[in-house]
Amino acid sequence: MAAATTYLELSEASGSAHKFYEVVVDGTKVSITFGRIGERGSTRESTFADEAKAVSAAEKKIGEKVRKGYAPAVKGQRQRRAITRREITSVQSSARQAPVLWRFHSGAPAFGIFIGEDEAWVGNERGDVFTLAHDGRVTGRYGLPDGVKCIVADDFWIYAGCDDGRVYDLGGKVPRVAYEIANDVDIYWLDIDDGVLGVSDRQGGITIVDHEDEFQWSRRSAGDSAWMVRCAPEGAFHGHSRGVTHYAARTGDPVWHAETTGAVLFGWQEPAEVFAGTSRGWVHRLSRATGAETARYRCDAAVFSCATSPGGDYVFAGDNHSSVYCFAADGTRLWKLATGCGSAFSMQYRDERLYIVTTDGSLACIDASPAAIHAAEQGELPQRSDIKADHWQRVEATAEVETVVASAIPAGGVVVECVQEGGRMRVHVISDGYDRSRAVQFPKDIRVPGARYLVTEIHTSASGGFYRARGEIKRLL
Repeated sequence: MAAATTYLELSEASGSAHKFYEVVVDGTKVSITFGRIGERGSTRESTFADEAKAVSAAEKKIGEKVRKGYAPAVKGQRQRRAITRREITSVQSSARQAPVLWRFHSGAPAFGIFIGEDEAWVGNERGDVFTLAHDGRVTGRYGLPDGVKCIVADDFWIYAGCDDGRVYDLGGKVPRVAYEIANDVDIYWLDIDDGVLGVSDRQGGITIVDHEDEFQWSRRSAGDSAWMVRCAPEGAFHGHSRGVTHYAARTGDPVWHAETTGAVLFGWQEPAEVFAGTSRGWVHRLSRATGAETARYRCDAAVFSCATSPGGDYVFAGDNHSSVYCFAADGTRLWKLATGCGSAFSMQYRDERLYIVTTDGSLACIDASPAAIHAAEQGELPQRSDIKADHWQRVEATAEVETVVASAIPAGGVVVECVQEGGRMRVHVISDGYDRSRAVQFPKDIRVPGARYLVTEIHTSASGGFYRARGEIKRLL
């Protein structure tokens, strides 16, 4: 009997999905390959007792996908999304060396960074995401299917935005898909606030989707190359080649626009202000309410990253000459030092330490305390630790999920159910004590109509309008 192949695609013109599902039955063996259209995808193989059981299993899988909206297609007609990776011609700094306490080699140029209370996160263009303790010890490793654009936190949820157009939730044992971006969007940057995702792109556009990954609005700016998007309750702050534009949260209407000296290459925000680093070597400090400039900070080369201490008392910047800067709030430059490990693609400050991710793939921890900086300016440096993680295995992103019988639900476990509503797949909590009308933010690629899942934790969103699943997820039999 010749092998039988079924090829399906789900590509939504209005917003999110752009993926394929291929099932091959060859005798007693069933091979299933799935992933983003135009990419190689992941393959799972199973062997059955006889050909009839193999065919039955394949038909069941195909039926599940068709009910989700997949349809027969011709492989190769739809193309892979466009991807732009940021390139910096990084040169060596002529400044004195910064006091680097430790440096972790991630293995490829690194863009994603988040520094939390307990762990530091770094993601690189190979799709590796590592977690480290604040002393530099590696504590974990995730594997994503494509390069990491950025890592963002939303309350205590951690997300990684990738070149494959997906945003992965890193809050469980394995990464799972939380959002999928339309195929025609060449993603430059991402940010999330209370489940609302903002995406800025190569064409200078901005797209907003909600916690259910449903399109809300999009706008095209007067510029292009939008490397900045920062989301907040009052809206989105969008930085591009012509400056920074604030759009209202609900409508997407422009609230204000601020011209910048040079194209915006990075953005940061504090409760009252936003900061934009530019190609002309400036960091602009703008009022979130009005867009008025309250200060600006002068660097010696193009600014590819910036950050502040809490409240903006100190402003930090990284240029494409492998230097980092610190300024007082009024614009006074306090110091400039060399990273020693390439130019900083991104950075974050916490507890008198400046963490940077760089062109050579490093996550470096710089002691930014006044005493350490003063000593470094005199040529006195701490002993630096160089860290690798060769022995750590990747925990790969997957659409597979463990199963458990309903009688084995532990105390404190919460049950959710997938249902079809208005042509969309929704998830609601069915355990006692929860509002069953609220939607649950739940991984996209494991939803099956009528299926019930056991989740470790359910939390109410900051706005109170929906629930968010966190931790381990198992399917109930």
